[in-house]
Amino acid sequence: MWDKIALILLIIGGINWGLVGIFELDLVAWMLGGAGSLAARAVYILVAISAVWCITLLFRKNEELAVSAANNRQ
Repeated sequence: MWDKIALILLIIGGINWGLVGIFELDLVAWMLGGAGSLAARAVYILVAISAVWCITLLFRKNEELAVSAANNRQ
């Protein structure tokens, strides 16, 4: 479950950075009242924590990932 949440947050962060790079539009900041707002900062922090969490995916054994995926399907 945590892996999926982290990946969803990373997707949101990646799309946001893509919008910043292409259109100079920070969608998170725009939707949440500016980059300095508490809500926007909370989203940025959650995305950063998700990125750190997903680093563990690189070092997990394939068996652990298969068990985790099987548990998520149930």
